Amino acid sequence: MWNVDLGDVDAVIERALGEDLHGGDITSSATVPPALKVDARIVAKAPLTVCGLFVAGRVFTRLDGSVRFTARAAEGNRVKAGEELATIEGNARALLAGERTALNLLQQLSGVATLTAAFVDAASGKARICDTRKTTPGLRRLQRYAVRCGGGFNHRNDLGAGVLIKENHIRCAGGVEAAVRAARKRAPHPLRVECEVTDFAELDAALAAGAEVILLDNMDDERVAAAVKRVDRRAVVEVSGGITLERVPRLAAAGVDVISVGALTHSAPAVDISMLFGALPG
Repeated sequence: MWNVDLGDVDAVIERALGEDLHGGDITSSATVPPALKVDARIVAKAPLTVCGLFVAGRVFTRLDGSVRFTARAAEGNRVKAGEELATIEGNARALLAGERTALNLLQQLSGVATLTAAFVDAASGKARICDTRKTTPGLRRLQRYAVRCGGGFNHRNDLGAGVLIKENHIRCAGGVEAAVRAARKRAPHPLRVECEVTDFAELDAALAAGAEVILLDNMDDERVAAAVKRVDRRAVVEVSGGITLERVPRLAAAGVDVISVGALTHSAPAVDISMLFGALPG
């Protein structure tokens, strides 16, 4: 587990279980003996990067503290279809009550980690792959953790964690130079001032005002390459907007430092994972 606040995790689990179990589990209550003990396996049904096993385990132990959940793969590991991710021993009703919540979280987080790993591979170590604040409300810390499991990096966590001047800030401030100078004057000294630019005129203005990070917004590959040369290492260069896997190798080769990808968290598909009961006693 890589630096995740368990209080945040437990709050997410409580809300998710509340959605699924506010009326109880009518089917299990009607069909499953209350004292029945079972063994179960969580299995990857497709190749994936593992993330969230400890979250799944906490779902089951929240419902029944006697459940034994054993991870069989490490967070961040890449596994093949058919590989066992975890084994579970415990009360059948508790496992059935937690199954959907545990798998929903595990599939979503592993999906983020898997997509991130694909972007990291495409960058070949030439540029840093970062997430954005385009996260699912309430799941930001877990999704950012999943990005790290996939080999990516986190951008600012919230609006207080960094200075990022965007289009509407520029309009309100009266231009790029005015916005950058105001930020440099008022921002805490440990924070670098980043400015989003959409053309070379804005780029030149941001550099002249002392921006330490330049965000190239929605520029095509040719303009990105030209912008990197124009910056000439006077600032960190980040690129964002319209980033696809196919573009990443070209952007990395152009010399950008950071490629930020909102899709890592807002569009990662859930991966296929299932929970299977073993043979029942008797």
